[in-house]
Amino acid sequence: MRPAILNPLFAPATVLPGVGARTASAYERLAGPLVVHLLWHLPSGLIDRRHAPKVAEAEAGTTATLTVRVDRHQPSPDRRRPAKVYCSDETGTLTLVFFHAKGDWLRQRLPEGSVRVVSGRVEHYGSEIQMAHPDHIAPLDQRESVQTVEPIYPLTAGVTLKPMTRAVRAALARAPVLAEWIEPRLVEARHWQTWSQALTAAHAPESPADLEADTPARSRLAYDELLANQMALALVRRSARGGRGRSIAGDGRLRRALEATLPFRLTESQQTAAAEIAEDLAKERRMLRLLQGDVGSGKTVVALLAMLVAVEAGAQAALMVPTELLANQHAETLGTLLADSGVSLALLTGREKGRARERTLAALAAGEVDILVGTHALFQKGVDFKDLALAVVDEQHRFGVHQRMLLARKGPAADLLVMTATPIPRSLVLTAYGDMDVSRIEGRLPGRAAVATRAMPLDRLEEVVAAVRRALAAGAKVYWVCPLVEESEVVDLAAATDRHATLAEAFGARVALIHGQMKGLEKDAAMAAFAGDGADILVATTVVEVGVDVAAATIMIVEHAERFGLAQLHQLRGRVGRGAKPGTCLLLYAAPLGETARSRLNILRETDDGFRIAEEDLRLRGAGELLGTRQSGMPAFHLADLAVHEELLAVARDDVRLVLERDPELESERGRALRTLLYLFERDMAVRYLRSG
Repeated sequence: MRPAILNPLFAPATVLPGVGARTASAYERLAGPLVVHLLWHLPSGLIDRRHAPKVAEAEAGTTATLTVRVDRHQPSPDRRRPAKVYCSDETGTLTLVFFHAKGDWLRQRLPEGSVRVVSGRVEHYGSEIQMAHPDHIAPLDQRESVQTVEPIYPLTAGVTLKPMTRAVRAALARAPVLAEWIEPRLVEARHWQTWSQALTAAHAPESPADLEADTPARSRLAYDELLANQMALALVRRSARGGRGRSIAGDGRLRRALEATLPFRLTESQQTAAAEIAEDLAKERRMLRLLQGDVGSGKTVVALLAMLVAVEAGAQAALMVPTELLANQHAETLGTLLADSGVSLALLTGREKGRARERTLAALAAGEVDILVGTHALFQKGVDFKDLALAVVDEQHRFGVHQRMLLARKGPAADLLVMTATPIPRSLVLTAYGDMDVSRIEGRLPGRAAVATRAMPLDRLEEVVAAVRRALAAGAKVYWVCPLVEESEVVDLAAATDRHATLAEAFGARVALIHGQMKGLEKDAAMAAFAGDGADILVATTVVEVGVDVAAATIMIVEHAERFGLAQLHQLRGRVGRGAKPGTCLLLYAAPLGETARSRLNILRETDDGFRIAEEDLRLRGAGELLGTRQSGMPAFHLADLAVHEELLAVARDDVRLVLERDPELESERGRALRTLLYLFERDMAVRYLRSG
């Protein structure tokens, strides 16, 4: 149960003034649906209204707060021209300008003969000093409340600054005083305020320096969030390993046979990763390991070696992937590698229906299937293994923590290996996968050629089409990836369909199309045509980003590359140059490029080291956007910026380790405060892993 003291923060945001039924969805898009989410919505700028000159000294282009007497009103002569209110002090005259304002409202706010405080942007028109639509109009006794520093919040369509500020202030008024969850010596060493004091300070910046992520107030709040993250991951890890594990140690015969048939020797990095996994499998405790490797580093073979350990030991293994396309490809690849081994492999996706599905499920339950490859279908009810010893999850960031746990629970003490081909910076490995040990495959497989990367403005599209024509004549195959538009599959689909139509005019039936809205069989047919002799150009949305493997494809064209994340562009580039011929990646961008987009494209041209690219992506864009689209397996931080707060992450991890050694069920005074912290940052699931939670 969430502590009652937090209930005011977990009310819907509509309890706040200014957040009504009509604007609730806009606030939810911007910050979130609850009061607590507005606490995390920190200012991104400020307006300093403390500057209070006399009228004659008010400089053009500045924000000023002026105290004036209202002299006379000049109503608007027609709809196109403004109403004016002439005001003055002892040094000169100020003209207040209002478009489309009602005369009664103006006379009510600015009665002739009264003294008023007005604040806004000053402009000079000839000899006239003007202020159009002042931000504040107040009586003299309210001057102090106007003459302040005003925070500016990130906004969206349907939400303006005044209602947002009012809503945030009301949210802050609901914030309770909470028991301290941070180690007192750390609070003292960092000169941090309490949680509620830091929150108030972060929402009341006095200068531009107070908006920086490394200020004491924002650092304290970031640490709170990172501490909640690390505590939650530690509790999940402990629960996953809490049940008895089992020792799985094969005799090596299947692995030796596989290595003997491979057309290449395993790299040193692959051998190390395979050995680390085998060592973990042999231990009595449950394995929870992340296998990280760049595009083309050979993770699939390492995962297969791990699964063969389970098969050698007389048990079963499962490989779960995010899409049917990838499941089919893995089943085909593994099937080829295991052709003469006697190992039984089956495929299970949402597409298998009727008797074929029933036969697969019966064989699985009887232990006649050694390795099962599939999609989310694997962890659903009715899919029963005789003895699942190892669950492997590919492209882990496409699955949530609970999905991978559901699969692991299909076996009595199944070990879990998760893989990602999206290189992740070390700091993000801690926040997303802190519950795991990590194996990392460096470098690429021998014989893989580097991919030449070029950037070109979109207005040279005709030249690109001409170059594609020449490449096709030389026997090349081309991916043409269409732009990502926010997270709108509909718009992505329209872009891909339009491009397919224009290319089909130029190249005829040799152009295939694939996108996320197509049925499985249609996707398979398009991929089969592209992999075989049916098509030479594949127009696609980012569905081809992960894992799709066509050795003959040598050219990757990405439209509107400036809209993609670095890691995502690197993934797309990894789809070409997978055969004997070198690859080319052409990044088409809409000019002019912003500074961040230019840096991104330059980095891609400079290096093909996925881990360096991931670090640069984190630096340029922050963790929230790292994977191009927000993925379910990655944490979305409200307050922590890993490019700035990486050192605090390490402190939080070490602190959590110490706390759980001394107080494993969080029952001490500080332990109870940490439980509150978990609820505050909506890590409720983690609390359930505590015995008394």
